[in-house]
Amino acid sequence: MAYDPNNIFARILRGEIPCRKVYEDEHVLAFHDINPQAPTHILVIPKGAYVSLDDFSERASDRELSAFLRALGRIAREQGAARTGYRVLANHGRDARQEVPHFHVHIFAGRDLGRMIGKAPSG
Repeated sequence: MAYDPNNIFARILRGEIPCRKVYEDEHVLAFHDINPQAPTHILVIPKGAYVSLDDFSERASDRELSAFLRALGRIAREQGAARTGYRVLANHGRDARQEVPHFHVHIFAGRDLGRMIGKAPSG
């Protein structure tokens, strides 16, 4: 999947599309998902043009990597998710059904999130 500079997250970063921001620093932007799948559903994105975790971990600077990881924890604490638990999810590529070609992590919280995925069939 190639990076599309007109993807929705790139447009949000450029200020072309509004978002309900919960956190921002030099390297990271976090905002509420417009179609939440849990009571707390926040998207955390790096400000650089990275298509996936693989791309981000390969090309991002140490400062970007550190800022992103620290932001995830800080956001979870500030949103109250760390008290009862939360899930962090990043989709990569076709099989994971990545929809936006800009690396992003979902933070889900606010209810029992159930099993992560079902058991694989034995065979």
